[in-house]
Amino acid sequence: MVEDRTDTTDWAVEDSAPTSAAAPNDPTAPQHADHSHDVYTVANIVTVLRLVLVPIFFSVLVTGTNDALAAVLFAVAASTDWLDGQIARRTGTVTQIGKAIDPLVDRLLIASGLLGLYLEQRLPLWIVIVLIARDVYLLYGAWRLEAYHVRLPVTFLGKATTFTLLVGFTLLIFGWPTVIVGGQEVYLGLLVVYVGIVLSLSTAVQYTLIAYRATRKLQTDQ
Repeated sequence: MVEDRTDTTDWAVEDSAPTSAAAPNDPTAPQHADHSHDVYTVANIVTVLRLVLVPIFFSVLVTGTNDALAAVLFAVAASTDWLDGQIARRTGTVTQIGKAIDPLVDRLLIASGLLGLYLEQRLPLWIVIVLIARDVYLLYGAWRLEAYHVRLPVTFLGKATTFTLLVGFTLLIFGWPTVIVGGQEVYLGLLVVYVGIVLSLSTAVQYTLIAYRATRKLQTDQ
């Protein structure tokens, strides 16, 4: 089940035919440029810059040279996810390639943080397994939905999951602050990641239910 940052309905059936509320030959109708097939837009460039930051951040983290720099690089890369989405929507330059690569870059960023923190022994293995299994499940769901030409939109819970994990990873990379839980000192970032895991699993259930309703409706309409 793939997340689409632009749709607002519970689910959407892909349609290659252009749609317009006004008649095509109406000279009084407002004309809007179609940027859906553009490549070199500001939003897409920001997305590519985020992709470039991923290996740089990962190398800084796993070499252990500068945790503060690694945290800053990760935080900057994470913040551009919000930035490119805002630019695309506000300038009317939402593109097909942007909708395709943006979630992939997000997954790469989270995966790099997940793997790097595990290699640095700041995350237990079970967290890595749970989050990777969740993403594999969603990717499998997206592949199955292709047969119905259905693309699931990103939900508020999905956005909250990504935001929580990114904040938790940033705090863990920075290695500060720590809190006392049950008489033991633990990283606050680890507790935030725990919350992110709960949200992540809840999101997987939510997308499953949305996909089920969408496919059932399509089967009924046939």
